Amino acid sequence: MVRTKILGTGSYLPSESLSNDDLVAKLGIDTSDSWIVERTGIRSRRRAAPGEATSDMAAHAARAALESAGVKADEIDLLIVGTVTPDMQFPSAAVLVQAKIGAKKAFAFDVGAACAGSLYALSIADQYIRSGSARRVLVIGAELLTRIADWTDRASCVLFGDAAGAMVLGPEPRDDRGILSTHLHSDGTMAGILCLPGGGSLKPFSQEVLDQREMFIRMNGREVYKFAVRALEAVCREALSANGLNTNDVDHVLAHQANLRILEAVMKRLEIPLSKCQINIDQVGNTSSASMPLTLDQANRAGNLRDGQLVLMMAIGGGMTWGSALMRWSV
Repeated sequence: MVRTKILGTGSYLPSESLSNDDLVAKLGIDTSDSWIVERTGIRSRRRAAPGEATSDMAAHAARAALESAGVKADEIDLLIVGTVTPDMQFPSAAVLVQAKIGAKKAFAFDVGAACAGSLYALSIADQYIRSGSARRVLVIGAELLTRIADWTDRASCVLFGDAAGAMVLGPEPRDDRGILSTHLHSDGTMAGILCLPGGGSLKPFSQEVLDQREMFIRMNGREVYKFAVRALEAVCREALSANGLNTNDVDHVLAHQANLRILEAVMKRLEIPLSKCQINIDQVGNTSSASMPLTLDQANRAGNLRDGQLVLMMAIGGGMTWGSALMRWSV
């Protein structure tokens, strides 16, 4: 049976770093470093330069992942970008990335699953490779959240940063290596707790949308926290159970970095030491669909991942959308 392995990883962070103190000094936000750290664990985040687009960041991460994998752009069969901040409504960010990196052979599309976007894209790529329909797939998570954050809402704007992460995937012939399973879920009845209400077909851009600031992220933080902790614990246990494994078998947890308090709560419920969770939210904030592949690339380049280790991946985003994946790392 052919499984899917990660051949290479890459990531990109914009050069400008905004500390919590910078939010007060540069942007005039009524907050403080201690207030933000206590509630989120975030100390700084990155902000894209003026004129820098989501596809630019995605292309940077893609080139790094291709180099890591030893794969040329024209060898890619499929290119998927998880994002809710594409350059424009259409065409997709994926086709713009395709053009920028020269992946002429690939067909390309976006996945809009908010912070779970790259995990959804990973699951799709896994199915194409398992079926033999593709041999080389490029999965990217890229977000430019600082441009859809409401900088007058201190409860939410302090969370978000810009970044991109990428993975090149291909077939793994060994039965005991590669992606073991993926598990995806969604619940549209919870759409209102985390959304961007304006700018779509329901509420096209208008003076009313501008006045109500509905072109920015709306979030009920308390409800998101409660839902996320329950859902992530359940979907992680689902993945482990499906493979006859338990939490003691897990070597690494690669999670969407939404909020440090969410990560701490989920890890406690799973009875997995927090030391096994790769954490970067303190330095980059919540980067949505970029978070998981960015974290993966940092762990990979640091040499933290070893052949045969069990890696548990999890992510949750607006929709609500969430999922998990279980993988035996392969080198």
